[in-house]
Amino acid sequence: MTIKPCTKEDIKDMIRVLLQSYLEHYTHLWEDEGVNYMKNSFNEKKLDEEMSNPNAAFFLVQDGQKYVGLVKLNIDSAVGDFPANTTLELERIYFIKEAAGKGFGKKAVDFVLDYAKQKHKQVIWLKAMESSTAVVEFYKKCGFRVIGEYELNYPYIRSEYKGMVVMMMDV
Repeated sequence: MTIKPCTKEDIKDMIRVLLQSYLEHYTHLWEDEGVNYMKNSFNEKKLDEEMSNPNAAFFLVQDGQKYVGLVKLNIDSAVGDFPANTTLELERIYFIKEAAGKGFGKKAVDFVLDYAKQKHKQVIWLKAMESSTAVVEFYKKCGFRVIGEYELNYPYIRSEYKGMVVMMMDV
């Protein structure tokens, strides 16, 4: 497994990974099977805008010659009592189904931890769906702890999936 920083030339590959991962793992969350969310979140214009933000860092995860995952970080992103310059948000970590069970998730979290250390961060934080107990447990095994809860307010999201947890890990 290798992890490479993304450039705008990678947007088409990023969209492929995001869409495949989303279609394989997340359509059940939505009344419209995620069509609205994917249309608004995983397009060239939106990713170009996100990549233009100097606070955002994107990485593609490769298994051999194939892209199997994507990581998005927000380099300075406050949480709780921690100011933005001391925190790093792990906003997205998506893997396609064939990458499951190969340890890529743990390696990606280790990569994020190393990245946070290089940026002299004190904390890494993320949001996870409360209903995804396996995901929440995975993050706990990686060293994260739950520090808060809130509800998503997206159009078309099913009510049973609105619950989110905020998780944090000391660097």
